[in-house]
Amino acid sequence: MFEKNLNIGYLLDFYGELLSERKRSVMDMYYNEDLSLAEIASEIGISRQGARDIIKKCEEELLFYEEKLGLAKKLKSVETCASELSDIASRHSLPDEVKDKISELLSNVKL
Repeated sequence: MFEKNLNIGYLLDFYGELLSERKRSVMDMYYNEDLSLAEIASEIGISRQGARDIIKKCEEELLFYEEKLGLAKKLKSVETCASELSDIASRHSLPDEVKDKISELLSNVKL
């Protein structure tokens, strides 16, 4: 059985523009529109196996980009730090300027 790796959907948000239009379209149908392989194959005029092959190759490509660039991992780390800062700020009496900057950071890192 061919199972979806939901982390790939997250990587698609970061690196999707690096894929060709056809690949990006197939990945969007599979991960965002939740179409089956048969539905995708019918939509673009290829076999079900062809659709699966495109998806597997794209997944490998997205994982390669993440391995080399690490943008998704870095953003998750920044989101975690910003959330922790927000929690700390809410428990302590900090100047409003500091709280505002933490709130701004937190809102900027959310996708």
